[in-house]
Amino acid sequence: MIKVLDMRFIRYINLFYRVTNIKIRHCFEYNNTIIFVAPRNLVQKAIGINNENLMKLSEIIGRRIKIVALPNGKEDIKNFVSIIVRPVRFKSIEIQNDEVVINAGAQSKASLIGRGKIRLEEMENILGQYFGIRKVRIK
Repeated sequence: MIKVLDMRFIRYINLFYRVTNIKIRHCFEYNNTIIFVAPRNLVQKAIGINNENLMKLSEIIGRRIKIVALPNGKEDIKNFVSIIVRPVRFKSIEIQNDEVVINAGAQSKASLIGRGKIRLEEMENILGQYFGIRKVRIK
């Protein structure tokens, strides 16, 4: 599980620590949203009372922010993907070896793929880093 960070994301992680006082090791970008991955037992603390920390981070960075729980393994893949792509919904998700197949309706399919397959490539990168998935297909 190799996670790649550039200087921008390292700055986001440091900012996250200053605002929430929680140490995390990774964050990434999906659909112009910065997503922080926090330990499962500290997600609620990271969000803050009345979403206080979430709003403060969003205001400082100037982009939408999400905080998700660190996945335990491939059994968490459906929950992890559904939180990342929200509000887009999909019907089901199937794992076949190193490939993930996401079943979605026509409108959701277009939203999951994105213009020029940009969101599909972002999803492949994210799932590759966390679950070792090499290919993502959307039906």
